[in-house]
Amino acid sequence: MNPVKIGILTASDRAQAGIYPDRSGPAIADWFQSHLQTPWTPVSRLVADDSTAIAQTLIALCDGEGCGLVVTTGGTGPAPRDVTPEATAAVCDKMLPGFGELMRAVSLREVPTAILSRQTAGVRGRSLILNLPGKPTSIATCLAAVFPAVPYCLDLIGGPHLATDPAVMVCFRPPT
Repeated sequence: MNPVKIGILTASDRAQAGIYPDRSGPAIADWFQSHLQTPWTPVSRLVADDSTAIAQTLIALCDGEGCGLVVTTGGTGPAPRDVTPEATAAVCDKMLPGFGELMRAVSLREVPTAILSRQTAGVRGRSLILNLPGKPTSIATCLAAVFPAVPYCLDLIGGPHLATDPAVMVCFRPPT
């Protein structure tokens, strides 16, 4: 069985320019490594905060690389260069706003500025695209909140089968 491909897209002008290292993309990979039981492989990309570059990379990860799950980090705030949610919406067939609503709700327990975040999620074909914040600790908080629904969402859209380590996280699937 081939490992499931999971796209990890970091949108950051400064990390892309080499001003500082990308810590967010590796934080996502580490989270999946500790939570997934399904064999998987990361397909990582780093782009500037540019809606065209983000959209093209999302399309390439979903359609070209065959990633059933693509997780983005960065570009979800209110600053002028924060355009990840717009790029995501531009390439998705359906938006799933409940993911962003839950991420903001759990993040608000930690920081009052979470209300400024614009995370979202959407479906492109048989791929789920999930926007996360850029801060590694916030990434873990948000993934822990929404991931219990991700495997079943992938089942519903015909994406890859993902299973978590039940000792770490139990995901929801209706009884068959």
